[in-house]
Amino acid sequence: MTVLQNIVSILSVKTVGIAGAGGLGSNVASALVRSGVGKLIIADIDTVSEANLNRQFYFADQVGRPKVDALRENLLRINPRAEAKVYHCRVTENNAGLLFGSCDVVIEAFDRADEKKWFAEWMIAHYPAKPLIMGSGMAGYGSPQKLRVQKSGNLYICGDQQETDENLVPLMAPRVILVAMIQADLALELLLQE
Repeated sequence: MTVLQNIVSILSVKTVGIAGAGGLGSNVASALVRSGVGKLIIADIDTVSEANLNRQFYFADQVGRPKVDALRENLLRINPRAEAKVYHCRVTENNAGLLFGSCDVVIEAFDRADEKKWFAEWMIAHYPAKPLIMGSGMAGYGSPQKLRVQKSGNLYICGDQQETDENLVPLMAPRVILVAMIQADLALELLLQE
């Protein structure tokens, strides 16, 4: 068995949860499917809009559709054997355990700081041993060397951790996708350590 075959064999039995299917979540999902992760559980309440197309893994003909449905379709185009369970719902304290309790690793990919905060606190309180990979600080462009991973226990925060006004410094594809790829790469690292 080659090294790649061994890695794919390990990843094929792993499950990654993704809370949010926007710029981070959609791009993380595509990287994980391409890498051979066996099962993704993805939850998001939003629909695809034209404003999403500049940085998210969607296409113009998917505008107006639930993000999770469009994303599942796109992931199956990459790998028709991929298992992507999607839920068109808002992630709340009442359903987070049902959605992500069985996952080996969970990716936080919400848009708003208040969503990120409650989700991190909830995960740490309910699943302290489960790795949670968050994204924070990806607006703008340039200075890729400022992107990093900050670790505290099983909590990992990817990005530059700088709060910016998106009206002044917009979200742009390169930095959003860079942070998503850092999240995906870290998820692979953690899944392969076990």
